[in-house]
Amino acid sequence: MKMTKTLLTALAFALAGLSFSVLACTTSEQESNDNESNANGSLCADTPLAGSISSRRDVDWYYLDVNQSANLTITLSHSSGDDFDWYFYPSSGSYTASAQTSNTTETGSASATGAGRYYVKVTRYRGTGSYTLNVSGFDNGDDGGDTGGNNCNYGARPSKPGQLSSSILGTSADKCPSLSSGNGGLLLMGGGTDVDAAFSNRVAPQIQGGDIVVLRTSGTDAYNSYLKGLTNADSVETLIVDRQSLANDAYVEWVVKSAEFVWIAGGDQSDYLNQWAGTKLAAAINHVYQKGGVIGGTSAGDAVQSQHIYDPDGILGVYSDEAVTDLCHPYINISSDFLSTPIMQKVITDTHFAERDRMGRLMVFMANLPTNTTGIGADEATSIFFNASGQGVVDGSGDVYILRENGNTSRTQVSCGLPVVYQNLLRYKLSAGDTFNLNTGASSVSAKSIGIDGRNNNFYINSPYN
Repeated sequence: MKMTKTLLTALAFALAGLSFSVLACTTSEQESNDNESNANGSLCADTPLAGSISSRRDVDWYYLDVNQSANLTITLSHSSGDDFDWYFYPSSGSYTASAQTSNTTETGSASATGAGRYYVKVTRYRGTGSYTLNVSGFDNGDDGGDTGGNNCNYGARPSKPGQLSSSILGTSADKCPSLSSGNGGLLLMGGGTDVDAAFSNRVAPQIQGGDIVVLRTSGTDAYNSYLKGLTNADSVETLIVDRQSLANDAYVEWVVKSAEFVWIAGGDQSDYLNQWAGTKLAAAINHVYQKGGVIGGTSAGDAVQSQHIYDPDGILGVYSDEAVTDLCHPYINISSDFLSTPIMQKVITDTHFAERDRMGRLMVFMANLPTNTTGIGADEATSIFFNASGQGVVDGSGDVYILRENGNTSRTQVSCGLPVVYQNLLRYKLSAGDTFNLNTGASSVSAKSIGIDGRNNNFYINSPYN
């Protein structure tokens, strides 16, 4: 008897459902998976898969089994010399979502309309080589795939590696508050004195007494008692993740994924990127936001939250009066795509803002990036908390500055080797209680037109801090 593809798929999924909770997660490609019928699987939520495009004709197929309808986030990372794309398919029919740009990280959304088997195809437009594929935002019954509600599906706490320095205050068991999947929060803080109100008024209500993890590559566990007191968290655990092997360790992954709030302390954003980018730790941070938790950071921990990141790796930090003299100043280096928080796409942040006069350099960073990039600069002792809809509110004693382009903005002179002339940007200056929505542009304050002209010693146009 000849069975149709749809019947075979339905039968396979029904059989898989008998032992759904013990399905193994696929973490590496196995050839030959060049067509749908030979797809590798099953992909598990927030479990990165390592694959490779080996030739011009190579196509890689993977499947994932979903327990219920879900909004998925699919991320495909590869080297800058390649151009790979992904396509998302239901059990039958044509693809329903894809990412087909030239970005080195192809990130996009896809909808699983109900329980069943779905497919992801990876193809090449240019180049060959390795890639990392990650799908998040769904529940497939594995220990790491929960996306909200009772989020205690992470299994037992793994053994802690001997090289890891960690400290926990509170219980070691996973607390299970009821979160709202897809309604994560984001906290950006400008460095200096931490903002108590941001933790007690913004973070605490969302995490509902859940668990907190503090990430850093050096330092102490001073945040443990501070954050526990302000949020009434079940536990606060500080992890010193100072090497990639630890960032890929099962213990670190478990602690982060099972947390409701991830706080990245101040430090060196280049070190964070060097040790954490592309690891299980990075995927676990994304998972916390997607399941409805909160991620945030101060100073360097703020800087790594946006899609575009000022990354002075091995070079001096650039001052505003240096940056405006040359779009491609040797002290300017920008990296991208450490995290995939949706509201932080096409955004670059800066900290210690007015105190260190970083307005000029933030505008130069924006001039180096695609049009309609948003800049967010936070003063010390100041924060802005965003919900998943992009609505932000400020706490603290200083200001948050949001810079945006509009139809009147002119990139008058933005060429390497020349002073930067960048005019008519919209600047929103937000103090405690003021709001701004990243998705709609609506704000409780009015905008002011500002700019820079690097040909002049007094390079600011229209007093941008006032």
